[in-house]
Amino acid sequence: MPIWYDPLGLALGVALDQVFADPRSAAHPVALFGRAAAGLERSLYADSRARGVVHVAVCVGSATALGVLAQRVPGRAARTAVTAVATWAVLGGTTLAREGAYMADALERGDLERARARLPHLCGRDPAGLEAPELARATVESLAENTSDAVVAPLFWGAVAGVPGLLAYRVINTLDAMIGHRSPRYERFGWAAARLDDVANYLPARVTGLLTVLTGPNPGRALAMLSRDGHRHPSPNAGRCEAAFAGALGVTLGGTNVYGGRTEHRPTMGDGPRPAVKDIRRAARLTRAVSLAAAGAAVLTAWALRSRTRSS
Repeated sequence: MPIWYDPLGLALGVALDQVFADPRSAAHPVALFGRAAAGLERSLYADSRARGVVHVAVCVGSATALGVLAQRVPGRAARTAVTAVATWAVLGGTTLAREGAYMADALERGDLERARARLPHLCGRDPAGLEAPELARATVESLAENTSDAVVAPLFWGAVAGVPGLLAYRVINTLDAMIGHRSPRYERFGWAAARLDDVANYLPARVTGLLTVLTGPNPGRALAMLSRDGHRHPSPNAGRCEAAFAGALGVTLGGTNVYGGRTEHRPTMGDGPRPAVKDIRRAARLTRAVSLAAAGAAVLTAWALRSRTRSS
């Protein structure tokens, strides 16, 4: 069965995300997958790349197969509904922007404890002892990177690969968050998850950078920083997003980060001052602008691909 390109389903899914966001519920599809993946890990785990490859193959293969089956439901209206629900389930753009607004509100009120407690909702950085400037930097960097992971990338794969692309991408990205980070336990077992996530995000991250240039408040500076600094991040993808955000907002990102007792010294990106609390709301607005542009581009791409499939 050919891929079902459904621009209307994608558009409805984006609208559902705007209305319902990403409810933190044990019944949410991503939460259900996380529990299933954790259970499979308990059965398969070994300090071995091969076992990690099997784990990833089973998880991603199952999600892709589910997406293929979902596209086989009879009736155009039913397939559109399936696409809409799948799109809503994998998107996190509205929740991401709200998390940024929450951090901004806490820091504007001077409530560092509330901001530190909330930071893990955005990133894996250790918030203990972070003061307002570092909390602001962590938030802006997380908004930049997660604009790709939570919005642009799922819409990209939904536009070019339908429901199987939506589900497969979300599983890949979730596995990376669960086991793709560096630690003694996951150095080898999580290798496949981390590398596959790099591949899946390669094009979307660069699309995110370009959309940031097009929608941001300073396109020239955003493009200059994207071109100059985008490759400096240790991640092959995150740097493109962060460098473009740094240029668009006129700030400098990067520096020393602590993750679970492990310290990383990252190159800086951008030419401006370090982010201040006021820059968080600007970053959240930029996230919304990029997300809206990504939604429009995904719908147009799906429409063009469907038109081409029909005419061939």
